[in-house]
Amino acid sequence: MSPSPKIAVVANPFASRGKVRKHWPEIASALQARFPGLATQFTEESGHAISLTRDLLRQGYDLVIAAGGDGTINEVANGFVNEDGSIYSNAAMGILPLGTGGDFERTLRIPPRLEDAIEVLAKGKFAAIDVAKATFAGRAGKPETRYFVNVASFGMGGAVAGRSKNAWSRWSGKLAFLWATFAVVASYRSRQVEIELDGAPLPNPFRITNVAIGNGRFHGGGMQPCPSAVLNDGIFEVTVIEYLNPFELARDIRILYSDKVYSHPKVRHFHARQVRARSEETALVEIDGEPLGSLPLEVSMARGRLKVIVPPSSALFGP
Repeated sequence: MSPSPKIAVVANPFASRGKVRKHWPEIASALQARFPGLATQFTEESGHAISLTRDLLRQGYDLVIAAGGDGTINEVANGFVNEDGSIYSNAAMGILPLGTGGDFERTLRIPPRLEDAIEVLAKGKFAAIDVAKATFAGRAGKPETRYFVNVASFGMGGAVAGRSKNAWSRWSGKLAFLWATFAVVASYRSRQVEIELDGAPLPNPFRITNVAIGNGRFHGGGMQPCPSAVLNDGIFEVTVIEYLNPFELARDIRILYSDKVYSHPKVRHFHARQVRARSEETALVEIDGEPLGSLPLEVSMARGRLKVIVPPSSALFGP
């Protein structure tokens, strides 16, 4: 960055069930102490952080800090995507973890405590990470595109994300993922899905419980569907959980969402640079924790990498 960088924060006041808005004076004071002259923009609705970030980059800001949860981080990252699909490279993204899920910062190993996270923003190192491009059937049935930095999934993961976004979840935060998971487990019906990796179809259609496509490692408030994913290798980790009945799901849910997931006999594990999936049945898609649509889905790497600030000791590039 320049000797006197222009720094802005894009904050979601609704993050952490509205606690960000309630405690913003203290948060702002801690930020201003480290970054005098910091500009602040507040989001007003879903998707707003994308346009706010693009405006800040057009104004020449060198660092845009995403202050909120995984959804806010995803939107700010999308704001770094140029019209031609390349990644804006003349600025960096910082992360101030203020949400309830905290999945992406787990991969980056950004500390959850406010003062420690601000210290990372001030003294961390720059790292270039991969950005994924996902095209899927939007809620109106038409193709939509969204970029992501962490994990996309379909099947049970999409159903859980949708269930957890109701009014009750906004009140209860992280517990919503647990509630939604058990609610979905009780009624979830597997889908038959055709999957293609790097242009080669997998031999037989799967009846799947869930498929996760990982650039990062965590989703769902600490679950690890892709425990070996690396953020800068240009390759997705693809985890396929084949059909499990409700009893098997309830019995094995702990191992399925731990770093031991690959030891399960009904889990298959692949690597790919491009993933395509389709189904004759409705299979819901979530991207960085947000329920956005359904299959068909195509995921590939975007052109270029996103510069982010990480802890000096971050194990970003390996286990």
